[in-house]
Amino acid sequence: MTYGTKETKFKKKECNTPRQPIHLIVAEQWGKRTHTYLRHNRPRVLRIILQTPLPYSLQMGLWDSFLNWLRSLFFKQEMELSLVGLQDAGKTSLVNSIATGGYSEDMIPTVGFNMRKVTKGNVTIKLWDLGGQRRFRSMWERYCRGVTAILYVVDAADRDSIPITRTELHDLLTKPSLNGIPLLVLGNKIDKSQALTKQALVDQLGLDTITDREVCCYMISCKESINIDMVMDWLIKHSKTAT
Repeated sequence: MTYGTKETKFKKKECNTPRQPIHLIVAEQWGKRTHTYLRHNRPRVLRIILQTPLPYSLQMGLWDSFLNWLRSLFFKQEMELSLVGLQDAGKTSLVNSIATGGYSEDMIPTVGFNMRKVTKGNVTIKLWDLGGQRRFRSMWERYCRGVTAILYVVDAADRDSIPITRTELHDLLTKPSLNGIPLLVLGNKIDKSQALTKQALVDQLGLDTITDREVCCYMISCKESINIDMVMDWLIKHSKTAT
């Protein structure tokens, strides 16, 4: 008498599914083994990849990407910006939009200048908010020297102010100390029905005639937070590594 055993009969099942070709079976098994090998030997595989000869251009591209990734982990990015434009264009409102996303109708005009630091992720932005009244325009150049970019804010809904806005902009850009500094023109208050279109603003400010620097133009509304994210993307792309 036998204990703990049970006779089991296996009946061969008929299957109409065609057998998988041997080369596919081998490939499947090889793939599983490769996945297992990579999972347990990542450092060795990485070393082999790094030691494999690559075209010089590809090597430099990979190296630059690796360095940028490393900087983003261990180094903060910083930039210094000057906000200029006529009074009531919305410069301080733009600062508040960048800093907190807030907006206030009861904004006091800037007298002289204000400085504010804003941190977005690993980017620290130092903002110089300069007064737009006539008596303060002569100091614009002083606070635009050496900055990462100049932000020129325009009231796109005040069509009567566009001629003087154009004159002040081009006078500022003729200063030798500001050669080559990127310019970002922001047509503010597009939430108003009388606001100019982007093309009209570009034409009336003569932005196409500025060829000695990078020039970009966005139409925004600080009140409605329209295109503020595009402004932030542009700023972050132009940030520089802190030294």
